[in-house]
Amino acid sequence: MTLVAISLLAAGTYGLRLCGPVLRARTEIPARAQQLLTDAATVLLCALIATSALMEGQGFAGWSRPAGVLAGATLAWFRAPFLGTVLGAAAVTAGLRWAGVT
Repeated sequence: MTLVAISLLAAGTYGLRLCGPVLRARTEIPARAQQLLTDAATVLLCALIATSALMEGQGFAGWSRPAGVLAGATLAWFRAPFLGTVLGAAAVTAGLRWAGVT
């Protein structure tokens, strides 16, 4: 039964992914709708980052985690290498936690 369910889900996923290239030639999405879809993806990503940075379970995660995210975002803004960005964010978070800021 599990194998049948997995096979049906795989076939459905493949079918939905195939619809994009097949229907792309038949439909034309207006430029305004394409811009709104791009903006919606950006907003969803920002909401995910904010939720992950600020919440832990049902409560506030503390000040060290948002400070680390802010440090990482700042380093990324100034085009620091990826490893430096991750290590910088982790260092800020760890340093604040070591200092007693939760």
